Amino acid sequence: MNSRSWQHRGQKRPEFAATPAAGQESVWDYPRPPAYVRDERAVRIQADGQLLAKADQSIRALETGSPPAFYLPPDAFDHTLLIPSSRRTFCEWKGEAKYYDVVTPQRTLEAAVWRYPAPLKGAEIIAGWLSCYPEQLECFVGDEAVLPQEGRYYGGWVTSELVGPWKGEPGTGHW
Repeated sequence: MNSRSWQHRGQKRPEFAATPAAGQESVWDYPRPPAYVRDERAVRIQADGQLLAKADQSIRALETGSPPAFYLPPDAFDHTLLIPSSRRTFCEWKGEAKYYDVVTPQRTLEAAVWRYPAPLKGAEIIAGWLSCYPEQLECFVGDEAVLPQEGRYYGGWVTSELVGPWKGEPGTGHW
């Protein structure tokens, strides 16, 4: 294991991290455990061009070294496109995640959406709210198309306001 593995907890930006310009955020300034911050920008999620979710506010999960995941309230989603998945994962900060497949006329996107129905202490604000993998769905914050965080494990939403590097990029496996 590398000697710098997770010594970074948002208190001090590491030397290898990019310095943010005005209007930007460094993912290395985010705390560990994560902070949950309300965001008033409009968010839209589409599946094969079909509207899956739309909200005027969201909650961003800000965790050291990772682009934020945007969580939307349950009523923002078209639940007719969601089918419960058998997939489950566990996050040391949020608890057990339950997933949904997204079904469109073109295809089924497996485990593309998730939620924490009973999050751990500290993450209660996102209880029942849903997020998704931008690599599987078309996500927009305001009018900006979101890029997916590299690495299939992560569900971060990359927007132009962020600087990294972040987990999932080549050479970050030791983080």
